[in-house]
Parts: sequence; C-alpha cells; structure tokens
Amino acid sequence: MSQLTIVFISLSGNTLSFVKRLSDYLAFQNITTRQINIKELDHQTFPVEEPFVAILPTYLEGGNGVDTGDVEILTNPLDDFIASHDNYRNCFGIIGSGNRNFNNQYCLTAKQYSKRFGFPMLGDFELRGTISDIERLAAIILEAQANFSK
Repeated sequence: MSQLTIVFISLSGNTLSFVKRLSDYLAFQNITTRQINIKELDHQTFPVEEPFVAILPTYLEGGNGVDTGDVEILTNPLDDFIASHDNYRNCFGIIGSGNRNFNNQYCLTAKQYSKRFGFPMLGDFELRGTISDIERLAAIILEAQANFSK
C-alpha cells in the first residue's frame, strides 16, 4: 500500500470535506493518506520529510487580483508551515479551491504560492468539489507524486 501526504488548511469546512472524500477515494485504490490540517496545529511547524501535496482555499481582502492587488487573509499559517523547515522543497504541487464568483481572485492564493515557492499548481476545484473533481485531481496528484524528484 502506498501513501500520500496532504498538507492543507480548511476554515469553513469545504477543503476538509474535499480532503476527506479524496482520501476515501484513494483508499479504494490502496493508497493511504496522511492528513496534516494546519488549522489544528495552532501555528506550530515541523519538518515534513516526505513529498506532499498542499491544498488551500482562497481568502483575500481588497483589490481585484489583477491590477489593484489583494491581501491574503486567514490562510497565512499554511504559508508559514510550507516556508518553515524548507518544507516547500518536499511539496510537489498545490491545489486551490475557491468560488468562481470571485472571477480573477478564484484560486489566486494557490497561484501565488506556486509562484513564490516554485512548485506547480496542479489544479483547482470550486467550494467542496465534485466527485469528478476528486477523480480528476487524484489522477493528477498521483502522477505528480510519481514524477517528483527533490
């Protein structure tokens, strides 16, 4: 049985729901998941030695995400966790979630993390995601994990 580590933050429960359903889906493929929910860590950090995928929602304040800027709010502890202990070196990709009603700001935080830390944005899903999102992103995650080299 192989393993996948998922580092994520969930504030409203949407991302947590997606991670749980993704983990259940992967379990049927004999893949166990190690879930690290940053919200539960109370700003603690530690090294993640194995390759992992990061998943986060988008919470921004101000601007339109294109020419008038934006400020990340609420998800900063995930940024701190990925930056600490050089954990970003073991992240093989990130997945963003959001609400398409926010247009240019949809999944903007994941895009910014991808650029800042140098790992690819693997995909996105809206709100809690659908079963189609889970199936699609599971395949992308597993391929990215298999191709990852530190």
